[in-house]
Amino acid sequence: MINEIVAFINNILWGNGQILIYMLLAAGVWFSVRLGFIQIRHFGHMFAVMKGSNKSDKAGISSFQALCTSLSARVGTGNLAGVAVAISLGGSGAIFWMWVIAILGMATGFAESVLGQLYKVKDTNGEFRGGPAYYIQQGLNKRWLAVIFSLFLFLGYGFIFSAVQANTITDALNHAYDIPTLYSGLVIIIMAGLIVIGGLRAIARFAEWVVPFMAVSYVLVTLIITILNLDLVPAMLWDIISSAFGLQEAGAGALGAAFKHGVQRGLYSNEAGSGSVPHAAASASPNPDHPVSQGYVQMLGVFIDTMILCTCSAIVILLAGGSSGEGMEGIRLTQNAMSTHLGAGGGDFVAAAISLFAFTSVVANYAYGESNLHMFKLDNKIGRSAYTIGYLLMILWGSMAALPEVWAAADMALGLMTVINITAIVWMTPTIVSISKDYFKKRESGEEITYKSGDCEIQGKSEKGIWD
Repeated sequence: MINEIVAFINNILWGNGQILIYMLLAAGVWFSVRLGFIQIRHFGHMFAVMKGSNKSDKAGISSFQALCTSLSARVGTGNLAGVAVAISLGGSGAIFWMWVIAILGMATGFAESVLGQLYKVKDTNGEFRGGPAYYIQQGLNKRWLAVIFSLFLFLGYGFIFSAVQANTITDALNHAYDIPTLYSGLVIIIMAGLIVIGGLRAIARFAEWVVPFMAVSYVLVTLIITILNLDLVPAMLWDIISSAFGLQEAGAGALGAAFKHGVQRGLYSNEAGSGSVPHAAASASPNPDHPVSQGYVQMLGVFIDTMILCTCSAIVILLAGGSSGEGMEGIRLTQNAMSTHLGAGGGDFVAAAISLFAFTSVVANYAYGESNLHMFKLDNKIGRSAYTIGYLLMILWGSMAALPEVWAAADMALGLMTVINITAIVWMTPTIVSISKDYFKKRESGEEITYKSGDCEIQGKSEKGIWD
């Protein structure tokens, strides 16, 4: 019964209805135009804004920690297993559409992260919290919609998505070393529990050390593989482009499959528009002291996640012959592709990489769910304990569940969150444009880039005292 309900909802969101594909493309185009294609015009500035990004105060984490925390959640199964799924179902052309949704998604990610920082609040511990539920409640004065979003977020990031990551870790370890999924699932629970018990700051400290290490290592290995197969690169690029536009024999059917699966897996990977990343953006002490700075930081996160790391996985798989391994799906396709390039050590490398990538997502997902406890006045010992127990139990379930069931549930939760968040941020476009122009004006005039309540017109009001 549950599987039928999930399948019905996913069919509307991702299947025949394809509501989300149209919403994401429309939102990406909308914010790209309204913000003057900021992801292209200010491409260099999103790197420059990271200067001095390691500064923080008692109420928040640093901008660099916020970037690494958001990348912890983004960089996971979507980058290794998700890319493999996209290629298996949509062919190499899916990668092109994954790039397109990432470029457009950079503008969407900018918009939602600006709102997350602008409408943040302080919880009972005096730490910054924020996200779509907060800007929906304060900016749009729609508490009922904020509550619905929070419930979907708890379902998705608090529980299901961690099960997806655990599923991929245990499957990779089982495939590489025949480790029973129950045993590896128990190890994940213990390790995750030890980190998340320290709250957001402990998660952020873990992320700022692990994320750069694993990302750089993955890129370096991919560069080596690319250099060793340099003669195959032109044909690979042509295959991506020709498949993306249905120029091969399969024609329109291949075009449709490439488009659908590229967009779907692209969203799952970079999360732009889903409403997850604003939680990390809100927790940061901005640098400079302006909400828009976090828009640039998280726009960079979309670029790193999809344009760099997902592309690395695609290169590894396609240079190994694509989805030629019959019956292979998810992480196993990536493992076999890496083994083709590096021999027996390839499977070991992917097993280690996915374990790190997915485990950081497991930990960061907890932080997103915890951020919404404040919405229900549950940011206390009892509320956190109940949430933590449910979160750890879902990890155990995910470690032993069937892959299709877990992915379907994840797609549903992500889709429902995205519908609400996209609707909200489009509704709040006047605020996004107004505060962005305030930042642009101060930057161009050479003024100190700071923000205080009243500097520009916004919808509703941010929490009293935060930006006064």
